Amino acid sequence: MKRSEVNKAIKEMESLIKKHGFELPPFCHWTPEEWQNKNEEYDEIRDNMLGWDITDYGLGDFEKVGFALITIRNGNQKNPKYKKVYAEKLLMLKEGQHSPMHFHWNKSEDIINRGGGTLIIHLYNDKGDGSFDDSDVLVNSDGRSYYVKAGTGVELKPGESITLWPHQYHDFDVKPGTGDVLIGEVSMCNDDTTDNRFYEEIGRFPTIEEDESPYRLLCTEYPKCPQ
Repeated sequence: MKRSEVNKAIKEMESLIKKHGFELPPFCHWTPEEWQNKNEEYDEIRDNMLGWDITDYGLGDFEKVGFALITIRNGNQKNPKYKKVYAEKLLMLKEGQHSPMHFHWNKSEDIINRGGGTLIIHLYNDKGDGSFDDSDVLVNSDGRSYYVKAGTGVELKPGESITLWPHQYHDFDVKPGTGDVLIGEVSMCNDDTTDNRFYEEIGRFPTIEEDESPYRLLCTEYPKCPQ
């Protein structure tokens, strides 16, 4: 993925966030130069991968397959230093963009449409061997519990949410003609290095081709604490 694509995605997401009146924590606005002087007081950001995360899943076509997101808060089940048992993310899915089918081994999460278009989430149960089960899928959405056929696309309009459970396959699309979607995620601690099981073998973090200077650093790029 080119750095220019990463920069463009971050700026587009900043505009979408501003449009819907969501305020970001200060570290989301730091420049790469400002990061050089951040000491051990900010280790929670480094250790728990808070901040910007732009991915094309290693497929090289971000406009069709990708996600832009920010981890706002997160605990760390591998490090007792961090006591939080929850996480929060903000995500942008553009109209015409797709986020691939996957489940989480351990994490349960609420996905919330924070504004914009209509979000579509297709659901399957994991058969136990990583394949799709044809059984009906439980939907927990804003206090309502019901079942849908495997593969059903559940639509979330602004303000609506769905709870996704471990081993519950899901993907993300936008209903054509409704516009880009700002998505919230409230979950258990997040670990994108070990807790994702994609249906098809793809990457999670992109390799960056440096065709221009970074506008913001990604959560995988923070410099070490200055000595």
